[in-house]
Amino acid sequence: MIRIDNLDVAFKSGKTSKHVVKSVSLSVAKAETLGIVGESGCGKSTLLRSLAGLEGAWTGNIFLNGAAVSAERTREQLLMAQMVFQDPYGSLHPRHRIARVLAEPIRAMGLGDGWSQVPAALKQVGLPLEFAERFPHELSGGQRQRVAIARALMLKPQILLLDEPTSALDVSVQAEVLNLLSDLKDEQQLTYVLVSHDLSVIAHMCDRVLVMKDGVFVDEMTREDLQAGHTHSDYAKMLFEASMI
Repeated sequence: MIRIDNLDVAFKSGKTSKHVVKSVSLSVAKAETLGIVGESGCGKSTLLRSLAGLEGAWTGNIFLNGAAVSAERTREQLLMAQMVFQDPYGSLHPRHRIARVLAEPIRAMGLGDGWSQVPAALKQVGLPLEFAERFPHELSGGQRQRVAIARALMLKPQILLLDEPTSALDVSVQAEVLNLLSDLKDEQQLTYVLVSHDLSVIAHMCDRVLVMKDGVFVDEMTREDLQAGHTHSDYAKMLFEASMI
């Protein structure tokens, strides 16, 4: 479903250039969940934004469902992959009611007004219909993130790109959101790429995990490796040990 070959991302400012992602390659099968873990600033979110079409300063090759994509996406390519952002407090427009938040992707893509799809969208993420008339500030953090997930699914993508989707939530709410994502993946045969610094979240959700450091992948582990604490690099070992403290 996803293939990346030799992806590079560099940001230029005047005469200086920062090389954020350095010739990375990966592949993700249909209905697989791939985790990418690493410390802040290692390039994992930039990689995800490049996949989503939100970052254009990349070179290399990206393929979605076997078709090459460029920095400028067609509408069909944009429909294929959608993103759920880290902060449910910042990713929803504070002055738009939830119904408008959910309908907006449909309207933006010229696929209708979207209003008729709002009830089903709320239902699939476990929220009552009356939430459609509420504003984001009237919802809890977990409820807002459920809305953000529902919004990402409005266009029926095959791929969900998850950028630290539970890191801004209380621990008691994190499991609810992760279980929701797991159920949706099974029901709709979705493909996930999940970026996180939390190894417990990665172990709960992912079939495989890539460990990123300074813009490159330094380790790859299966779920069984992660659960057993088996690493193949000193950096991955350090991350694993730090997560156990």
